[in-house]
Amino acid sequence: MLSIRFSRKGKKKQPLYRIIICEKHKDPWGDYLENLGTYNPRTKEASLKADRINYWIGKGAQPSDSIWNLLIEKGVIEGKKRTSTKISKKRAAKADEAKKETEEKDAIKEATKDDEKEEKAEEVKKDDKAEEVKKEEKKEATSSDKEVKEEKKPEEVKKDEKEDTSPAVDTSEEKPDEEVKPEEAKEEEKVEENK
Repeated sequence: MLSIRFSRKGKKKQPLYRIIICEKHKDPWGDYLENLGTYNPRTKEASLKADRINYWIGKGAQPSDSIWNLLIEKGVIEGKKRTSTKISKKRAAKADEAKKETEEKDAIKEATKDDEKEEKAEEVKKDDKAEEVKKEEKKEATSSDKEVKEEKKPEEVKKDEKEDTSPAVDTSEEKPDEEVKPEEAKEEEKVEENK
């Protein structure tokens, strides 16, 4: 089975890749059937032989995931990109556990938010009920005050009638003979204490 893949060339810490076609189980640094281009990952430059790549894919050669994504990126072939990384079973299990924990935490947060909303709604309802009760009490108080005033009015009318029937008395003549001003009273007390 033929495969299209990278073969690393270049200096230390300065990679340069050849895009080659060779047998899948053969060493990529050994012999290959054809050089299909180069790729520099540092500058993202790729020189590809698009017609030869399409020819080999037509013959049944399978590109690696990285090559597949590169070919889609450069427009040589059409399709969806593939994931080029592999996750071990242990790592996948840890990721699933972490995901479940975060979902549980989110569910707890949402539950507490819902509870808080319900509590606020209940408080608002209580406040509204308290305000309604106060308004009703005020209405009852004002209505009872009106009733009391209405009841007093006939009594006042009767009192006024009684006062009118009694002989007129001059209350201005009933003043005490001596009016003592407070200052004079204090002076008199001081004088008496001194004696």
